[in-house]
Amino acid sequence: MDDNLPVPVSILRVKKETSLIHTFVVDRSFAFSPGQFVMVWVPGVDEIPMALSSENTITVQKAGDATSAMFNLGKGDKLGIRGPFGNGFAKGEKLLAIAGGVGAAPLLPLARADCVMTLLLGARTENELLFVDQLDECTDVLIATDDGSLGLHGFVTSLMDDLNLGIYDRIAVCGPEMMMRAVLARVEEKGIAHKTEFSLHRYMKCGLGVCGSCCIDPSGLRVCRDGPVFSGDLLLKSEFGHYMRDASGRKKPL
Repeated sequence: MDDNLPVPVSILRVKKETSLIHTFVVDRSFAFSPGQFVMVWVPGVDEIPMALSSENTITVQKAGDATSAMFNLGKGDKLGIRGPFGNGFAKGEKLLAIAGGVGAAPLLPLARADCVMTLLLGARTENELLFVDQLDECTDVLIATDDGSLGLHGFVTSLMDDLNLGIYDRIAVCGPEMMMRAVLARVEEKGIAHKTEFSLHRYMKCGLGVCGSCCIDPSGLRVCRDGPVFSGDLLLKSEFGHYMRDASGRKKPL
């Protein structure tokens, strides 16, 4: 398969996870490492990066033109997929995963690979929690909701307070960037940023490391080639948690 060209796939089924998050099951499987991404082409609209939630599924949050167009698609409709690209999460015997919202998507295959000892799962409300039943089958899940409708009443980062973070070999994190920045601050305090990994989401044009649209300040590391998963110690003095850039390259405050 030529990763530089979109592979046409047909949608077999669309599963409504929440009002704003759907999982698209396609008719082709992709070999990947948990945390890698694919470029998804929505014909006539745009091509955008998305995480694989399994070898033949992408889990999508409605947030822009391309994802809104996808929400109008159904069985038999076509997409184009390039990839997978980038690096995934490192595996360890004792791994802690921390997921917020749709950030549970790239962490689900990591949990299914029997790599996750504990998973902290957060969302604004119970109805927005992803993959609870599936995750419960393969790891110890602790839940937090902003409104207290299920689990701890508070942010997912609050679940870290009762854990001995030192017992984990690695910590894998994916979710809203402000949530991940809060996790980074906590692991920095404990001196373990180097064994914590964060999955970044940035605007991408090529996905190949050529255009530079996804470079992060001040290092110039490319999210598509050097990421999307980065060690926490590389992000401590970066733009992470402060701003990102839009399609024109302008800084976009978080």
